[in-house]
Amino acid sequence: MAKETQPVINKKGNIVEISDGLVRQKENIILRDVNLEVKPGEFVYLIGRVGSGKSSLLKTFYGDLPFTDGYGFVVGYSLKMLKNRQLPYLRRKMGIVFQDFQLLTDRNVYDNLQFVLKATGWKNQTDMDHQIRDVLSKVDMVHKGYKMPHQLSGGEQQRIGIARSLLNKPDLILADEPTGNLDPDTSDDLLELLHHICKEESKTVIMATHNYGLIKKFPGRTIRCENTRLVESAQEEIDFDQLIE
Repeated sequence: MAKETQPVINKKGNIVEISDGLVRQKENIILRDVNLEVKPGEFVYLIGRVGSGKSSLLKTFYGDLPFTDGYGFVVGYSLKMLKNRQLPYLRRKMGIVFQDFQLLTDRNVYDNLQFVLKATGWKNQTDMDHQIRDVLSKVDMVHKGYKMPHQLSGGEQQRIGIARSLLNKPDLILADEPTGNLDPDTSDDLLELLHHICKEESKTVIMATHNYGLIKKFPGRTIRCENTRLVESAQEEIDFDQLIE
């Protein structure tokens, strides 16, 4: 796949910017009057109850939901002007971490990661070997490449999911409830890892969650989806007890 080069930030220095945006699924309006600016290197939480629009907003960022109203900019691309042929290039600039891991169950860890590299245009086997080892090292799973997904714990599978998100050296990581299927101790480990990647790898991370205990332990900028709006909240202003579902 030929590379499409785009400046990853806009003139205001934002890696993500939405102004007067509308997030919808077909005719159903999920979020309205969306205004959001994210700078490179930020760690941002999206919080809110199930169905409040967190996942829909992330899907809009990676082009799974169309953006037709307002101004939308993500990692160098105008969401309103986005063409289908540009989707692979957009998604190559971001890594996506899913709640349910989404590993291919019929192949081992190494082959899962190689499958993604081949699908995104990598050709040289030596380069692929090096990149796979590099991302596995970053999530402390370098000796698990031969394992099948069912041989891994939930936390280990999610570490592979994070490794997969790093394969194409993305500028932005979108994590959609990445600890939703994990126990509390494992969730803590995963959040520590994501914060480490944000800081040490200079990645921007936007994470949707309704696990508010994690935000208490690992503070970050917090945006709440509530009543079809986005509301930014300072850490000390959040009533965690009220938000727990």
